[in-house]
Amino acid sequence: MSVYYKEQAENLREAIDSILNQTVKTNEFIIVKDGPLTEKLDNTIKEYVEEYPGVFKIVTLKKNMGLAKALNKGIEQCSNEIIARMDSDDISMPDRMERQLEAMEANRADILSGTIVEFDESVDKPTAKRELPEKNEQIIEFAKKRSPFNHPAVMYKKSSVLKSGLYEDYTYFEDYNLWATMLNDGCIGYNVREPVLYMRAGEGMYKRRGGLKYISYIYIFKKHLKDIGFITTGQFIGDTVARSIVSIVPYKVRKFIYAKLLRK
Repeated sequence: MSVYYKEQAENLREAIDSILNQTVKTNEFIIVKDGPLTEKLDNTIKEYVEEYPGVFKIVTLKKNMGLAKALNKGIEQCSNEIIARMDSDDISMPDRMERQLEAMEANRADILSGTIVEFDESVDKPTAKRELPEKNEQIIEFAKKRSPFNHPAVMYKKSSVLKSGLYEDYTYFEDYNLWATMLNDGCIGYNVREPVLYMRAGEGMYKRRGGLKYISYIYIFKKHLKDIGFITTGQFIGDTVARSIVSIVPYKVRKFIYAKLLRK
């Protein structure tokens, strides 16, 4: 889990509790402080370290390095082969780890995620649900157009991630890039059909996916996928154009497209 100063302590507490209360308990919880945090966040983390001795490992970065570098630092510190990603403002369902560990073993997966339920203020009032293809062949085809795993709910093997080069600095596409690289390297993917996590979406998620700068990030990332041979030139052009159109439409239209047409 990576944490930075803009996070709300209440959200962080909910996220941490959702992992500690799993039906399958973790023996190692790594938190990366991505730069200096607020006093409230620092105190919250300190409380858990003291309450659960030997479970938490805190990695402190002197300055904000960004999500990709922070996650890489965390992965390097993991003692276990199987790593579960957790964002600092989401809520894992109580049986997330149990379901995903069983699915990883049954399908010999190197990386997997599961269905997520999006919400704004309360998990009792979900706004959308994102389901993804289940089997590896379907996942690979889907990945040529869109991110094939729900990043807040991923679980992967450390050795596979290291082999594929960890996270790289593709702004807004750090996760998608790693997934595509792993699949391109021959890793096996899987998606649990049942919901495993509540994701705090909010207005900011849709606003970030608009504007000319975002279009430039799309171009850079999709060109990279073409250069490594994951997608064809035709797929690169088609998807870049389609995503660019969505990025320049009015915010309310873009929100509708993501929340209603690209979700279930």
